[in-house]
Amino acid sequence: MNNKASSFLLNLRQLNESIYPFGSTSIRRTMKVDLLELHKPKITYQNSTLRNFLLLYPLQKPQLSVSIFCQGISVFWLKGNEIQKRRLNTLTSTSVCKLLYPRQLSFDSQCFLVSDTTPQLDVDGMKKMMVPAEHALSQTEKQFDFVNYRRLIQQCNSMSDVLDMFAKFPKLSSCNYFITMWKVAKNMSEDQKRFERQLLYQHPSFNQLCDQVMKEAKTVKLQQLMFTLYALIKIGIPQNTYLVQVLLRVVQERINECDETCLSVLSRTLEAMEECKNVEALRAGLRLLVDKQIWTLKHIFTLQTMMKCVGKDAPFSLKKKIEIKALKELDKFSPANSQHMFGALAALNHRSLLLLNECSKMVVTNIHGCPFWMLMNILQSCRDLQYQNLDLFTAIADYVTTTFDMWKMKQVLSILFAFESLRFRHINLMNRFIKRVLDESQSLNQKEILYILHIYSSLNHFHYCKDQQFLEVITSALNPYLPKILSLNLLKAVYYFCILEHFPQHLFNQLLQENIINELLVSDEESEKAEFMLRQVNACLELEDTSILKSTAITLKECSSALFHSNVEVENILLNLLENKSLFLKNVQLPYNYFVDFELRMDSKRSQLFPISEADVFTTKPDILRVALLCVPRSAFCFSTSHPRGVLGMKMRHLKALGFHVILVNTWEIKKLDMDQAVTFLKNKIFSPESLPTPIEFAT
Repeated sequence: MNNKASSFLLNLRQLNESIYPFGSTSIRRTMKVDLLELHKPKITYQNSTLRNFLLLYPLQKPQLSVSIFCQGISVFWLKGNEIQKRRLNTLTSTSVCKLLYPRQLSFDSQCFLVSDTTPQLDVDGMKKMMVPAEHALSQTEKQFDFVNYRRLIQQCNSMSDVLDMFAKFPKLSSCNYFITMWKVAKNMSEDQKRFERQLLYQHPSFNQLCDQVMKEAKTVKLQQLMFTLYALIKIGIPQNTYLVQVLLRVVQERINECDETCLSVLSRTLEAMEECKNVEALRAGLRLLVDKQIWTLKHIFTLQTMMKCVGKDAPFSLKKKIEIKALKELDKFSPANSQHMFGALAALNHRSLLLLNECSKMVVTNIHGCPFWMLMNILQSCRDLQYQNLDLFTAIADYVTTTFDMWKMKQVLSILFAFESLRFRHINLMNRFIKRVLDESQSLNQKEILYILHIYSSLNHFHYCKDQQFLEVITSALNPYLPKILSLNLLKAVYYFCILEHFPQHLFNQLLQENIINELLVSDEESEKAEFMLRQVNACLELEDTSILKSTAITLKECSSALFHSNVEVENILLNLLENKSLFLKNVQLPYNYFVDFELRMDSKRSQLFPISEADVFTTKPDILRVALLCVPRSAFCFSTSHPRGVLGMKMRHLKALGFHVILVNTWEIKKLDMDQAVTFLKNKIFSPESLPTPIEFAT
């Protein structure tokens, strides 16, 4: 038996020597393991051709693909408890080794070659040689059940403890050590993780563990490898390190072995990683696998995880397949599945109304107990997908209002900010928050104050009895920050106050200083936005009843009317209704840089129209009413209401101050109607209800 084994080892040695065609003296290397750096190992090559070839691959270990022509070779492998054999009778080209310094050949390999010249080995001897290395453990190692992660976690309180365990049992699967580190570090704070990582890098066994993980990457189960890569990323090992990049490359080579669990873990891993070439390659491979295996997936969470990883750049055909698969599995959706589907669709950038509507119904039914982060995820996803559902928004707002006392002020403010981005105005919740602000105004910082002003001014919300008190409290809370406030933030605060019809004297005085105005207008990044807000502030100073001197108004250049265009569809409806172009003007420019889509002249009862020309724009008569038709989009109103938002509300106030009767024409309603219906709709808008039963009169 010993002669047979020695003969077999001799063959292996010859095979190993054939791997290096350059000769043992052609390559001399000296390596210092530095596994957490992106640099390749320090190797000195005497062969210049090989050196130049290997420099082309800085992120990989030097590779050498060698083809061995095998004839008269028997291939043995272990399947269950039986030895399987196949004879290579034809001349075959076999890739023997890809790595220049591969994992050391040992008898734990599950497959090896034997030539015809090798003495026959008995089956028992071969089975002994083919037993994996883990079975040849010491008695102490056998007693240690490493597969039981919970037991290991109980023995380890830090990542360094896991490395100490590895130093005691280095022959056990190295991947499990990193997985255990992640389980230990999962509940740590970020500061604690950072400190633990520093200790990890300094541990004497860390480099040895990293080296062993890379050596075992091609032989361990793929599921174990996936969890190891995920653990490395979650622990905080830098993505551009050699260790992570090697594992990414190995996963690329083995991606066809993925089952549903592997796909799920890989999706979560790629989702947490930044883009690089290896990540992009894996993402592309994942898309192909999802496209192939989509109908065989059994778990909804796996589908949703892959939706997040596949990303917005996925082909539309793949997105439709995922949508159809999700719709087929709707009856299996749990409340958690429905909640997570919003984020998954947003990550996929696919607006499936059927899927969103069905998930919304389930979320509304199971809204109680939904955590804050999930509510925010749902609302942010709705904003990204431009999806609005009144029942869903109302249910969330009612739930927060009902359980208001259990929420922190910052949490309610975040939910209100998300509602504002969706144009949703929930009166009860906003009134309840005003009362909280009145009680806890001292705890507000500058950023929170600006957010509150932005939300309430954007949604044009006024409390029926506490509005003035609320505005005064907010002004007082902002005062301590005025000495160091940025000019743009000061302008925003004053602009929000103008929309809310509140004009604190000291804020205007600070804003209207010449150096601050010049700073706002010179700034490249926010100059256009700042100029617009300054115009609105200027109009408030001139047109509204404030205690601020009119002489302090700001002088700004006029905007060109070429930037504004009247609504052609509404113009055609007016022509059908009035049958005379001289009865209205379009795209009228007014003082303070205001524009109206159409202007008409009527009597005070709004029953008779008068001709108008461009020369009459700046002339008015006491007995003639100026009517401004504003064509407004849906976004100018709060969601599912006719309540105008802040900018439109302020424009209406200012037009009334200029002597106009303002009529709002909802463009989205006009588009739904045919010409006859649209004419009737506009007729009801322009003329007063009392004048409609009688024939309309047109003055000459």
